[in-house]
Amino acid sequence: MRTVPMGGEAVDVSGKACLCRVDFNVPIKDGVIVDDTRIRASLPTIRCLMEGGAKVVLISHLGRPKGKVVESLRMDPVAGRLSELLGVHVKKLDDCIGEEVEEAVRSMKPKDVLLLENVRFYPEEELNDREFAKKLAAPFDIFVNDAFGTAHRAHASTVGVAQFLPAYPGCLMKRELEALEKLLRSPEHPYVAVIGGAKVSDKLGVLENLLDKVDSLLIGGGMANTFLMAQGYDLGKSLCENDKKEDALRVMKKAQELDKQLLLPVDVVVAERPEPGVPVKVVRPDEIPEHMMVLDIGPETRREFSRVILQARTVFWNGPMGVFEVEQFSGGTLEIAAAIAQVEGFTVVGGGDSLAAVEMAGCADKISHLSTGGGASLEFLEGKELPGVKCLRGTR
Repeated sequence: MRTVPMGGEAVDVSGKACLCRVDFNVPIKDGVIVDDTRIRASLPTIRCLMEGGAKVVLISHLGRPKGKVVESLRMDPVAGRLSELLGVHVKKLDDCIGEEVEEAVRSMKPKDVLLLENVRFYPEEELNDREFAKKLAAPFDIFVNDAFGTAHRAHASTVGVAQFLPAYPGCLMKRELEALEKLLRSPEHPYVAVIGGAKVSDKLGVLENLLDKVDSLLIGGGMANTFLMAQGYDLGKSLCENDKKEDALRVMKKAQELDKQLLLPVDVVVAERPEPGVPVKVVRPDEIPEHMMVLDIGPETRREFSRVILQARTVFWNGPMGVFEVEQFSGGTLEIAAAIAQVEGFTVVGGGDSLAAVEMAGCADKISHLSTGGGASLEFLEGKELPGVKCLRGTR
């Protein structure tokens, strides 16, 4: 008997058909994978199952086909790249349920790897339809969920199949949960959270929950505009959620009551539009021209944010400081990435844009944990129970 560790248990997978939910939702352009980070993140779990002698069958979504077959969202490029990374041929099927799948699984040998078609080609997936989940589970002995990025969704391939199969967390799922648990339960202090991105509404819950735990909260990106607006500044043509003024005021009041440091930009980079080559200015929040918009944090803010970050023993970062895809507005985001990389402590970076930024800054290898689950990470840090985690053994 060959066992592999799963969720704190030693599980015998030898010769067993294992359905493994992975997150292969990778960017593809003209049939070519642009960034294979999520595929590489799944390799430890796949290799562990292979070494245990399992028949490894992988299932994932790709893009948003909305319950219909979309040719450009088929999993074929993923199968090709996965074959290269594993050094074995990964066969790919054109469906994820039915007789073809059942026959293919029956004919597999231990250590074989098979990739099923995009599960979101079926509308029943996102509806967590019980009968669809039963069909997904039918050919298998064990279910392993390694797709932390979808753990906040109660879908058929993340939650439904766990009603019919023994369900365990994969290596990536376990690593994500351990890193985020550390941020919530046992962070070393000083603890700094750096929150950016476009909207306050997307991150309001995590801001309020983190204030109970962090020493300093640094807010940048488009969401900082809403806080500046709430303080009475005129933001010109900047992205701003006017209906979130009271929420921003409540967060600032809570920080004051808890005696927590909440830092907003003291200077900003502005331009008429977020395009390469446009003239830019650095101004104070009370000097923003009415025909311009805030597109990055300014140099003084970068220095102050970096100073606070460098004193930390724990840092969580989610969301860029500006429109970093455009070189003229990338300075703030890249400086924050560089500062976090220098922290002598535990650092977690989450969210697709933030991960892209640390890659762009060339310092991804200096971050303690790169979280692949943007929305799932935020909901976990909000204190919410994730349905795709709750149904797994050894995670409760």
